[in-house]
Amino acid sequence: MTSTWAKAPSYADSPARVEAVRAQTAADQHNYLEQGLQEVQCRACGTCVLVQKNSFKHTSIQWQGNPAEVCPEFTAAGGRAGSRQTCPRMLSSIQHAVMEGILEVPEDRPTGSAG
Repeated sequence: MTSTWAKAPSYADSPARVEAVRAQTAADQHNYLEQGLQEVQCRACGTCVLVQKNSFKHTSIQWQGNPAEVCPEFTAAGGRAGSRQTCPRMLSSIQHAVMEGILEVPEDRPTGSAG
């Protein structure tokens, strides 16, 4: 017996649906990977990253180069970040940008809140 289960349908028989999924994927990529990103420069070394604050607790950081090559903290660790997700000095610079009002943070809304 051959299994036909797939994680996501292909919609091969519906070109309009394939195009709609492709268009939504492109919109999602723009929304989550490009829209709302702001440059933040590390106050310690000058390295720039792109940052999006979705809330005070959630921060998306996109390095514009390999952290092991552009960040002295990662370079000093021999290019191995270990369990570190980003440079503590960069995080401090991002927090400073938030506190100074340079980096906008959307208002947190309680779960279940409308609007």
